[in-house]
Amino acid sequence: MGKLFVICGPSGAGLREILGAVLESRDDIGNVVPVTARKMKAGEQNGVGFWFYDLEGWNAMKESGELLECTEFAGNDYGTSRRLVQAELNTGRNVVLNLEAARAKQLKASMPEAVCVYMAPSTDGLLRERYEKTARSPFEVSARMDMAAKEKQTAAFCDRSIFTDDAAEAARELNALLDQA
Repeated sequence: MGKLFVICGPSGAGLREILGAVLESRDDIGNVVPVTARKMKAGEQNGVGFWFYDLEGWNAMKESGELLECTEFAGNDYGTSRRLVQAELNTGRNVVLNLEAARAKQLKASMPEAVCVYMAPSTDGLLRERYEKTARSPFEVSARMDMAAKEKQTAAFCDRSIFTDDAAEAARELNALLDQA
């Protein structure tokens, strides 16, 4: 049986880069496509990027406990299917999900055996420097720092933390954690 790992952290922490490097170097990680109740856009295919459900099907999944976590964004529903995660885990492969902290917390409540990892720079100053490089205004930096503080506070439930100051080192730490599963 594989193990579920949930990664969360503030935007700008380097998670996409680190996870990309880790997943590219491994063939033992199962892929779980998220589910949504939004309408399919032109060119999208069911099961590629998202599994699409109508509102009736979505509500049935929600009521039955089929969703490990879910959220609404811009009027659309998104989540993670318990059945799809369990199917991958049953193959013996680990699953790694990258979710915002509030969604990771929901998932951890639904599946306590999941290993949640908070990934962020070691100091707020380093995160601020990253934001300042790409921000269009001081207001944007401040707003992103406020969101990062909320994310960090929400992520207090996480089992582990990995600093992302050095992306290569963070990738090594995450690989080591996955190897322990």
